[in-house]
Amino acid sequence: MGHRRVADSYGGYRARLVDELRAGGIKSMAVLAAVAEVPRHLFVPEALRARAYEDTSLPIGNGQTISRPLTHARYLEALNLSGRERVLEVGTGSGYQSALLGYLADHVISLERIADLAIRARKAIEASGCGNVAVAVADGTLGWPALAPYDAILVSAAGTTIPKPLTRQLSPSGRMLIPLQRGDGQVLIRVSHGHDGLAEEELGEAQFVPLTGRRATNDED
Repeated sequence: MGHRRVADSYGGYRARLVDELRAGGIKSMAVLAAVAEVPRHLFVPEALRARAYEDTSLPIGNGQTISRPLTHARYLEALNLSGRERVLEVGTGSGYQSALLGYLADHVISLERIADLAIRARKAIEASGCGNVAVAVADGTLGWPALAPYDAILVSAAGTTIPKPLTRQLSPSGRMLIPLQRGDGQVLIRVSHGHDGLAEEELGEAQFVPLTGRRATNDED
C-alpha cells in the first residue's frame, strides 16, 4: 500500500473520531486504522478545518459535501478489503474516501465528473501521503475499462439502476457497493456475481446525491 505518514497536530482528534466510530458499531480494525491515519482536515475547506474531525458531513464547494466519517466507515467495512485489491471509485468528491481506500487496497482509480473537485482532491490526496490513488475527470457511469477488471467498485451516488459498464468491469470474484433509489428512499446494495447472474444484497438505508452520467439510467445495451 503506497502511503507515508504525515506529521500534524490532529492525531488526538483522529483518535477521538476512531473512538466515536467504534461506539457507532464499526468493528473493522483496518478501517479504524485508516481513519486514524488519514488527515481529514486536508479534505475540507480551510475555514472548516476546526470541524474536520466531527462525525458530520461538511460542504466542500460545487454544491457537494464530504460525507460523515461514519458513512465512509460503514461503506468501507462492507467491502471487507484485504489490501491486495484494485478498486474503482465512482465519485471522488473531496478525495477523503479515496485516501482511505488507499490505505485499505493496493491500487485505487477514482473518477470525478467535476474538474474543480478532481483538482482539489488530487492535491489533498498527495498532501495526505497517499501515493497509490489516481484521480481522473471522467463519466463514472462508464467506469474505467483500461484497468478493468476491478476487485471492488464503490459508487458514491444513488442510481435508479446499476450501470452495465460497471458490472462488466467487476471481476468474477469482485463486489460492488452502490446506493439505489427505491421508492422515496435509497438502499445501499452490495453486488456480486452469482450462479445465475448478479446477486444483490441490501445493506440498509442510504442517503447520497443522485448519480449522473451517460449510463446512469442504463438506457443503452
